[in-house]
Amino acid sequence: MKKARFGFGIALHLMASMALLAPPALACNSEGQRVIALGGAVTEIVYALGAGDRLVAVDSTSRYPQAATKLPDVGYYRQLGAEGLLSLAPDLILADPGAGPPVVLQQVESTGVCIKRIAEAKGAASIGARVRDIAKALKREDAGRILADHLDARFVAIQKSHAAIGTKPRVLFLLSVAAGAPVAAGRNTHADEIIRMAGADNAVSFEGYKPLSPEATAAAVPGALLMMSHAVTEAGGKDTILTLPSIRFTPAGRNGQLIAMDGLLLLGFGPRTPDAITTLMDRLHGARHQPAAP
Repeated sequence: MKKARFGFGIALHLMASMALLAPPALACNSEGQRVIALGGAVTEIVYALGAGDRLVAVDSTSRYPQAATKLPDVGYYRQLGAEGLLSLAPDLILADPGAGPPVVLQQVESTGVCIKRIAEAKGAASIGARVRDIAKALKREDAGRILADHLDARFVAIQKSHAAIGTKPRVLFLLSVAAGAPVAAGRNTHADEIIRMAGADNAVSFEGYKPLSPEATAAAVPGALLMMSHAVTEAGGKDTILTLPSIRFTPAGRNGQLIAMDGLLLLGFGPRTPDAITTLMDRLHGARHQPAAP
């Protein structure tokens, strides 16, 4: 379903007015039989809990599993419309913390729809807690406990496997290379967490995402580049990136080491995150360093 479209200024004014005049939201006692999931990882967790049949819609970032792509699409989860959400008659909305605008969710909530805001993913250790949170909202606590315990065990096995790794490769995650200028991920990013969980070192040490000059890219001395698959395609492909002036003379550029992975798998921090880490470990270290099954 396409996102509802109407005059932004008028709509925003009406939504703000309604939110201010509306009574407090009702207590969240929904059975969760008509669920909208907002956020790709949230949707993945719902399916992993065996509750995919309760979904009536998802947002545009929910591209996995395949079944999710066949559901009505309410649009990008940060730019939602109240009309589009309410037209699906949900009794429960599971929302990534970035979902919004807030005034839209307030308007929807004021009609009596239960909105469960899921805690932000802050590293692999937080995924189990998110699973349990969503499972509780869906009243599938047993399934949530089993899935969360399994994920926690896989992360423990991954950490133990690091002992077999010798020198850690330096990996540079590039969000984009628009106009030949790389934008890299530093500390306190999902990319940094994934790199470290895969037994590697982040090639840069600044906080957040920043553009890199050619000199800074060279100084990072990356042994491998890591990018989302769609970003590689948008940049013109692997060969185009590896021959950029800022990259071609780095160890990664000289050796053709560019790893492209699905963005939701790599950075979604959902139930497939252990798979993302082991896939990256295989590309960086070889199959001999794969963690043992929990």
